[in-house]
Amino acid sequence: MLNVTKMIRGASCKRKPPSYPHRPVVVWNVTKRCNLSCEHCYSASSDTLYPDELTTEEAQEFIRDLADYRVPALILSGGEPLLRKDILELASLSSRLGIGTALSTNGTLIDEQMARRIKESGIYYVGISVDGDEQTHDMFRGEKGSFHSSIEGIRACLKAGLKVGLRFTMTQKTLECLPFVFELAKMEGCHRLYLSHLVYVGRGRRLSSDAPDTEKMRNTMNIVFGHVEKMLREGSQLEVVTGNNDVDGIYLYYRYLTIDPHMANSIYLGLEERGGNTAGRLIASVDSFGNIHPDQYWSLYRVGNVKERRLSDVWSDEDQPLLRSLRNRLDFLKGKCSICMHRRLCAGNSRIRARYFYGDLWAEDPACYLTDTERGINTDSLEAI
Repeated sequence: MLNVTKMIRGASCKRKPPSYPHRPVVVWNVTKRCNLSCEHCYSASSDTLYPDELTTEEAQEFIRDLADYRVPALILSGGEPLLRKDILELASLSSRLGIGTALSTNGTLIDEQMARRIKESGIYYVGISVDGDEQTHDMFRGEKGSFHSSIEGIRACLKAGLKVGLRFTMTQKTLECLPFVFELAKMEGCHRLYLSHLVYVGRGRRLSSDAPDTEKMRNTMNIVFGHVEKMLREGSQLEVVTGNNDVDGIYLYYRYLTIDPHMANSIYLGLEERGGNTAGRLIASVDSFGNIHPDQYWSLYRVGNVKERRLSDVWSDEDQPLLRSLRNRLDFLKGKCSICMHRRLCAGNSRIRARYFYGDLWAEDPACYLTDTERGINTDSLEAI
């Protein structure tokens, strides 16, 4: 995740050596059930009951373990998390135990009363997904009227005093709505705009052919950076964040290399400190059945199950093969990623996209939009790999 606003503001960066085990932010998909059927859903959710999801008692034990392990944040996601009847009870437990607790939702089930209950549960942040203007959003979400319901959800949460983020996934079908989404986030008074690159999992695999090409993605990020620069000049408080493509930070670095070398250096140091893709390091995911994954897009790979072993024990296990590999991933990268001079800044980006395209977790990420020159790769290097 790249906080574009903070990077461009020039937030100071202090380098510090990595240490394991990291206390990860945990994304918990509390249920797979959802009242919508979105084209890009990574969990391929539907409006049906799924057996064997964590019981209330199992969920409470899981949350207590996270608190004892001192994880910094728990993101309650889905499916649609508000379809889980005990969700606010569990959120209250999490927040009481000192975990920063956030909610990721489609917003359609939030009215003013629900927003107040969310606030009372201790949830401090609500991320609500919007895929563009009304026509685009309703088409993507598979339900007419869902755009209006999501906007009402945003307004109800803001009225209740919650911090609210608008979430938008960038695909070929939605990119033309990007200026609209910027204006919507500002007009509604949202605190954050989260722009996600597409990861080809769940139903999102069907959209892989609609992924923006290299030139389109570069143009899109130029638009994003330009919007942020303009908002900062205007004094806007909207925070813009991009996710699921660590190349964004490197591209931002190149943007400032000729404009402001001092700022470019600050951006570079910030990227170096973060260390690139966080799957298996700074982020963990638990699905509704208790399976532990390196992040929420790794549904085909599990490293344990909280019904059998505590997440804290799994995450601290230095002999867990996949986690060990992800924490030393530079040793395994192949293709252009293996010889790119910026590989320490992005850590090879998304291993899941690489697996989808090439059948190999360690192949190069097809969504990297840097040129070979920007990667520091020459023809002789390409022939050698």
